[in-house]
Amino acid sequence: MPHSPGPLFVRAHADALSAARAAGDATWSGSFDLGRSQETVALDSDAWTWRGQAYPYPGKLKDRTIHHWDGEDFVAVSRYNGALIKLVPTEWGAPTFEIDGIKMLPTSKTSPVDDARRKVALVQPQGKAVLDTCGGLGYFAACCLDAGAARIVSFEKNEDVLWLRTLYP
Repeated sequence: MPHSPGPLFVRAHADALSAARAAGDATWSGSFDLGRSQETVALDSDAWTWRGQAYPYPGKLKDRTIHHWDGEDFVAVSRYNGALIKLVPTEWGAPTFEIDGIKMLPTSKTSPVDDARRKVALVQPQGKAVLDTCGGLGYFAACCLDAGAARIVSFEKNEDVLWLRTLYP
C-alpha cells in the first residue's frame, strides 16, 4: 500500500496555521507529518501552499484526532467497519491507534517507539530473522531493523490498520 503524500494535522497545528494567517504572516513553519520534520508553507488569504499544492485552511478540527487531506477536506484518520479504528496523537509525537476507544499501544508513560525499542531489546534481533505478528503501525518491525535484524516479516491482517499505515509516514 502506498503512502499518502498529503499533510497530516492535529488541532493545535491547524489553529497555529490559521492564527499566522490572521496575523498577516506570509509563511508558517510547522510539521505536516506528526513531528517527523518541519517545513515552511506560504500563506495566502484563502489558501496555504505546501509542496506546490494549495490547500484550504482547516476548519474546526477534533481534539485527540489526527486529520488528513482526503482530496476535498481535512477529515479524521478513522474508519468504521464493525469497529472504530482511529489514529490518535500522543504527547510523544509518534501516534498510537485505537480500536473502539482501546489504545493498541501504551502511551501514558512512554512513546510507542520507546516501548517498541524496549521490547526489541528483549528479543535481541541482531543478525536474526524476526516474525512480527499483529504488526500495527510497524514500530516493532522498524526498531528490529534498527537493531540489526537480518530479516523481518511483519504481518497485519486488519484492513483498516493497513489503511492507517498508508496515511502515517
